[in-house]
Amino acid sequence: MIDVLIAGGGYVGLSLAVSLKKAAPHLHVTVVDGAPEDAWRKDERASAVALAAERMLDVLGVWSAIAPEAQPILRMVITDSKTADPVRPVFLTFEGDGGEGRPFAHMVPNTALVGALRDACKDFGIPVRQSTMVESFTSGEHAVHVTLAGGEELQARLLVACDGIRSKLREAAGIKVVEFDYGQSGIVTTVEHERPHGGTAEEHFLPAGPFATLPLKNNRSSLVWTESTYDAERLVKEDDFIFEEELERRFGHKLGHLKVVGGRRAFPLGLTLAREFIAPRFALAGDAAHGIHPISGQGLNLGFKDAAALAETIVEADRLGLDIGSLAVLERYQSWRRFDTVRMGITTDVLNRLFSNDIMPLRVVRDIGLGLVDRLPSLKNFFIRQAAGIAGRGDPRLLAGEPI
Repeated sequence: MIDVLIAGGGYVGLSLAVSLKKAAPHLHVTVVDGAPEDAWRKDERASAVALAAERMLDVLGVWSAIAPEAQPILRMVITDSKTADPVRPVFLTFEGDGGEGRPFAHMVPNTALVGALRDACKDFGIPVRQSTMVESFTSGEHAVHVTLAGGEELQARLLVACDGIRSKLREAAGIKVVEFDYGQSGIVTTVEHERPHGGTAEEHFLPAGPFATLPLKNNRSSLVWTESTYDAERLVKEDDFIFEEELERRFGHKLGHLKVVGGRRAFPLGLTLAREFIAPRFALAGDAAHGIHPISGQGLNLGFKDAAALAETIVEADRLGLDIGSLAVLERYQSWRRFDTVRMGITTDVLNRLFSNDIMPLRVVRDIGLGLVDRLPSLKNFFIRQAAGIAGRGDPRLLAGEPI
């Protein structure tokens, strides 16, 4: 019998598998993923990995493989303006030190992140089965009975769904969600520019939504460009000339000539929060449990927190001889993670509503607020720690850089 069956081969599922196997080598852990074998190699996106997640990856032994492709974020600049404004006043800046002389985040290509975790799975002998997925499951008293696409049947003590924002397993478990569609989409692409970015990330609050430029290696930047869903879909379909013209209006000319070097895609943006994170012999993690607006850049790091907390919950229960799939054990994971995700979901929701508009009274209030934060070192330090994923006591051990 499998101890932990993980449905989903993204960074959450893979990091959970490695965390479990590193702390408890005797556990039988298996990952199944519906994507083809090399689908992950085609992902052109990059993600902001916070300091706490970096610590976790370091403990798992994979950060050394990721680091050569990771670009430190040395400075964060926040502006608030209209799209056509010739000058964008800077209201808030953060220096990149998250503590210990390390930057609060790195930008990492998704291929480097997932590739390093997949290599770690091989090193630990964790099976990662591609092109197959969990079709259905039934939870029993001592095991969850799983049927894969194709009819193969498996038994596990615990099934963990890491199958994304539209999780079919969440629906099959009967777990309801709170959902809200923002009517926005995020255009994601990569650009190359003439001049170096100096490790600076910028977030321009524009009436349609935030326009974030995030530094990558070799004079490149990753973009997360928020527009109304209608405009985003229109822009993605435009020819290169028109797309780059619209891009330059928002990006500016401070880094010289721009060239789009990656594919461009638009992802619908909304708020999705699962009402429960667990069911009998079943747990949700990552986007299957929560989907938030990218305005804070914390979606990926919430997923790493889930993996770290669930791994610690399972390993400690196993050491005590408890049933790792029981609701009594899984309740600790749920209570650990649900409040944090709801808090972050509400925070990003409020920020998006506050900044994604051109209502003059709101602009005055938010600009005054940004200016005050910029002048209060203690408050600024608080926000830097939040961006680094360092909340303080109560964090999972892996996020503090400690083994389970």
